[in-house]
Amino acid sequence: MSTEPIPVVKLSPKEALEMAEAEKQPVFVPTPVYTDDRGWSLMNMLTGALRPEGQVNFSVQYPGVVKAWHRHALQTDFWICLQGHLKVGVHREEDGRSWMGVIGEKRAGMVVIPPPLWHGAATVGPTSAGLLYFVTKAYDASSPDEERRGPGDIPGFSWGVEHR
Repeated sequence: MSTEPIPVVKLSPKEALEMAEAEKQPVFVPTPVYTDDRGWSLMNMLTGALRPEGQVNFSVQYPGVVKAWHRHALQTDFWICLQGHLKVGVHREEDGRSWMGVIGEKRAGMVVIPPPLWHGAATVGPTSAGLLYFVTKAYDASSPDEERRGPGDIPGFSWGVEHR
């Protein structure tokens, strides 16, 4: 199995959502970094893609941690790594296709992950990674829209550093 880079698209968040859901594959939407003498900002990352039944969350993942694999039947995820870096893995079971990309401080943008793709993330580097994520369906503890498997359960996908 080969792992492909997550495709980069220069679309609006709404168009990226439509493309990811229609093609059942992840997409990465680069985000301009606005900077001046006061600091920096990432703006308008979810314009047009928000749905009222969704939920916005933030989580921190410690160095050396792999959170994988899981998938959803109904919800689309929008991942934005604001602190540190994450190696994002995405897998489509029906044809065995896999994608990988690194997102974070030095690669600002958003990964759109539609159902039913398996996905997960590994922290890259010596610092924690902070993930801001929007999901199109709010979490329901009584009936979670989630299926899980272990980090090594997708043959050929490596969560480690690829020395080149």
